[in-house]
Amino acid sequence: MPLRPRLLRAGDLVRFDGRLHTVAALEGTAVRLVDESQSASVVMLAHLLTFDGFEVVTPASVRAVVPAAGVLEGLPCKAVDRAEWWQRHLVEMLTGRTVDDPHGPVRGEYDPAVRSLRQRELAKADELAAAGHPASLALIQRMRGRFERGGVLGLVDPRLRAASDGTGRADPRVIAALRKVVDEQTGRSTVSAQVLRRRMERVLDAEHGPGVVPVPSRTSFYRLLAAVTSGRHTLGSARTRRSLAKQPDGMFGQLTAARPGEVMEIDSTPLDVLVVHDDGTVDTVELTGIVDIATRTLAAAVLRPSTKAVDAALLLARAMTPEPMRPGWADALRMSRSVLPHTSLLALDERLAKAAAVPVITPETIVCDRGKAYISDTFRSACQALGISFQPCHPDTPTDKPHIEKTLGSVATMFTQYLPGHKGRSTEHRGADPAGEAVWSVHQLQELLQEWIVIWQNRPHDGLRDPLMPGKAMSPNEKYAALVAAAGHVPIALTAEEYIELLPRHRRTINSYGVRINHRTYDSAELDPFRRQPSRAGPDGRGWEVHYDPYDISRVWVRNHRQGGWITAIWRHLRTAPMPMGELAWDHARRILAERGADSVTEEEIAQAAVALLDRATDGPEPAKAPKPSRRGRRDRKVAARTRATSAPTWPRPAPEPDPEPQPAATAGGEEELAKVVPLEIFDARKEAEKWW
Repeated sequence: MPLRPRLLRAGDLVRFDGRLHTVAALEGTAVRLVDESQSASVVMLAHLLTFDGFEVVTPASVRAVVPAAGVLEGLPCKAVDRAEWWQRHLVEMLTGRTVDDPHGPVRGEYDPAVRSLRQRELAKADELAAAGHPASLALIQRMRGRFERGGVLGLVDPRLRAASDGTGRADPRVIAALRKVVDEQTGRSTVSAQVLRRRMERVLDAEHGPGVVPVPSRTSFYRLLAAVTSGRHTLGSARTRRSLAKQPDGMFGQLTAARPGEVMEIDSTPLDVLVVHDDGTVDTVELTGIVDIATRTLAAAVLRPSTKAVDAALLLARAMTPEPMRPGWADALRMSRSVLPHTSLLALDERLAKAAAVPVITPETIVCDRGKAYISDTFRSACQALGISFQPCHPDTPTDKPHIEKTLGSVATMFTQYLPGHKGRSTEHRGADPAGEAVWSVHQLQELLQEWIVIWQNRPHDGLRDPLMPGKAMSPNEKYAALVAAAGHVPIALTAEEYIELLPRHRRTINSYGVRINHRTYDSAELDPFRRQPSRAGPDGRGWEVHYDPYDISRVWVRNHRQGGWITAIWRHLRTAPMPMGELAWDHARRILAERGADSVTEEEIAQAAVALLDRATDGPEPAKAPKPSRRGRRDRKVAARTRATSAPTWPRPAPEPDPEPQPAATAGGEEELAKVVPLEIFDARKEAEKWW
C-alpha cells in the first residue's frame, strides 16, 4: 500500500512541474522549494496543492506509519526478513529516524532538512558498504521507489508475492483445451478424470493437429484439472455442478424490501413425502408458497398434486386473508397473544379477532420464475386485478428468488422429515418402502402445514437480525411489528484507508454470495475474480484477510492478495435507501427482542405446540372411533386413513339407489327348490398325463 502523508512539512520531497523538489520552508501561504539543481523557487500553497501532477513522493512526513499487519503472512521467512531489513534502512534514510523510535533524534547524515535525497542515498550506500552489505546507488534508489509505491510488500521479490492460478508454466493451448472440456462437462453426467483427459487430447488434435501439442503427464494433468475446476464440482455431484453453473458470474444482487409486501416471491417445489390422494393412490404432492422478503413471512402455502395457474392465483388471495384459528390449535398461536400489533389491526378488520398469529400482507410486487402456472394469463390477470406488479425472473436463474427457495427448503427439513411416508430428497436417501408408510391425505396434510406455518412465524429466523445485536435473531412476526412501527435510514460514512490496517481482522472465504462476518453478508463486484478461490496467502493459503470495524457495520475491507490494495464490500442490507433500518426501527426491534422472554408462558406453549404437532404428524391420523387407540398398529392406521381418503366425499354426491331384493324361486308345494350340487373333481396328474398320449 503506498504511504500517504497526513500533512506537508519542511524536508518533504514533492513532485511539481515535472521535477522533484524539496520543501525548504513553509511560511503562511507560501512554500519555498529547492529542486535537484539547487535552484530555489517560491510557490503559493493553494497553487501547489491544486497543480496537476503534484505528488508528495517521500513518505517522510508520516509521523506514525500504519503497520501493514498480515501482508507478509505466508511468504518465505528469508523474504520477510529481507523486506523488513530494507524497510528499516529506507525509513531511516527518508526520515532520519529509526522505525523503532519514530520520535527520537534525527541522525545528521539523514536529516531531510539539511541534506538532499541524493546525499542521503549516498550516505546510506557508504553505511551499508562499511557494514559488509554493499549496495549500489541504483539498487538503493530502486528499492526506495518500490517502498514508496507498495510499502513493505513492495520490497518482496515480485516472483514470490505473485499469486499463481495453479497452472504454473503449462502450455496455454493445453489450458484452453482443458477449460473447454470442463465447460462442456457442466450439463453432462459425472465421469472420471481419465475421460476428461481423453477429451482434452481430442480437442488438441482437432484444433492444432495430431501430436503437435504435447500432452502433460498424468500427474501434471491432475494438477491442472484441480486448478481449472476449482469450485465447480466437475468430478463431484452433477446436481451441484449444474446449480453452480446457474449462478451469475458477478456478485449476487440484493433487493432489500423496506416494508411488508413490497416484494414477495412465489414458487413451487415437489414435497419429499408421499400422501394418499383422493382416489386412494399414493404419490407425491407439490408445495406452492409465497414469502415476504422484508419479514420472511410465509404468507400462504398450498398443497396440490400439481400446481395450476388457478392455484397460484388462489395463493395471492390466501395471503391477503386472515388465517383463522382451527379447532385443536394451541391458544398460544392466536394473534391476540402474539407480538403483532393486534389492537391496531383489529380496528381495520374484525376477522382478526379470531385469527392465528400470521400477518395479513398485501403484495405490491410478485417475483416468480417462468413456469407455466405463473406466466399464464390466469395468474397475470389475477395480479392485474389485485393491483400487483408482476416481475418474472431471468430464464433458468433460481438465484433471482433465493428467499422462497430457501423457505421451501426449510419446510422440507423442519416439517416434511417428521411425516410418515417421507421419501428423502433423492433415491440415495430413500427408505425401503416409503409408500407403505404413507397415511396422510392431501387435505389432512394441508391442515398440519397451516398449523406449522403459524409456529414458523414465531420462530427466530437467521435472516432477520438486528445489526446492533446480530447474535439474536428475530422472528417473522417480530420483524413485521418492527417495520410497521418504524421508518427511516441513517447512512454511515466511509473511513480512511490508513485506519483499515488498525481494524480487527479475520480470515474468511469469498463465497458465491460474498463474505460473512458476524452473521452479516458483505459483497462487491470487485470480488468476482476471487469467488470460491484460495487467496494463496496467509498461514493456510486459502482464507482472505478481511478487516472490519466493530462500530461501523456498513462495510468490510478485503485485502486483495493478487493486485494489492483493498476491496470494499458493502453490507447487503444497505443496498436500498431510504428504508426503515435506522435507529427508530432497530430501537423498536431491540425492544421487541428484549420483551420476548417476558411472557414465558406463551413461549413455552408455542414450544409445546410445535412438539405436539410434529408428534401428531409422525403418529398419523387417528380413526374416528377407536376404543383402544394404543393397541392399533401402523398398518391399522394406514388402512383407516386410506379408507377415509377414498370413502369420504370431497363434494356432494347423490344418494345411491337401493338394490332390489332378489325374489326366491318357489316350487309348486311352496317350498324353495335347492340348487343341484355339482361336485368338483380332484385333479389327478397321472390321469391328465395319460390324456396327452
